[in-house]
Amino acid sequence: MKARTKIRAIHKLLLKLYGEPERSHMDAVSELVCTILSQNTNDVNRDRAYTALTSRFPIWEQVRDAPPRQVVAAIRPAGLANQKGPRIQRVLRRITQLDPATGRLNIDFLADLPLEEARQWLLSLDGVGPKTAAIVLLFSLDRPAFPVDTHIHRVTTRLGLIPPGTTAEKAHGILEALVPPELYYALHLNLIAHGRAVCKAQRPRCEVCPLQQYCDYFQNARRET
Repeated sequence: MKARTKIRAIHKLLLKLYGEPERSHMDAVSELVCTILSQNTNDVNRDRAYTALTSRFPIWEQVRDAPPRQVVAAIRPAGLANQKGPRIQRVLRRITQLDPATGRLNIDFLADLPLEEARQWLLSLDGVGPKTAAIVLLFSLDRPAFPVDTHIHRVTTRLGLIPPGTTAEKAHGILEALVPPELYYALHLNLIAHGRAVCKAQRPRCEVCPLQQYCDYFQNARRET
């Protein structure tokens, strides 16, 4: 079976299981900060930190100009606050340089750049890797990027969509080339949902998985029994 045919079949089955994800939209700077907070933590802790930060500093200019210790204190629920706080402030100062006359924080110009140029600009920011850049591009700027988190990396490896041993960084390029762009948004979110609910890291629930016929991991395990 061709990879794209397999991906479309998987997408349809995941839609039946999880539905069409609702589209949420944050402005690109907010998405960037939120995604930095999400690094090496879970969604609950990320959201707690983001809420605390935006409650303490309602606009990003205040976060940029605040004493670093206050930013660190606000985002402590996300973990690694001593790293993430200064990182966020450096990113916001870098964005300020785009419009030093007004100090306005806005990166919507990335929506109009060639995709790879926009990606490389994001990757040039302190602490921004392929996943963070792809999240901002896809969710805030409606650009065709496919973020790969730990769940997607695990599930797509087991499905045989990426070769065993592929790094998460390389997986971004492989999956962006394989997945039809119109499926990026829904497939990204539904693969995460599937990784959390069924295709777990330690004890995958293969017996209830609707993707068995497309899964290399399941097929290999069945042959070994």
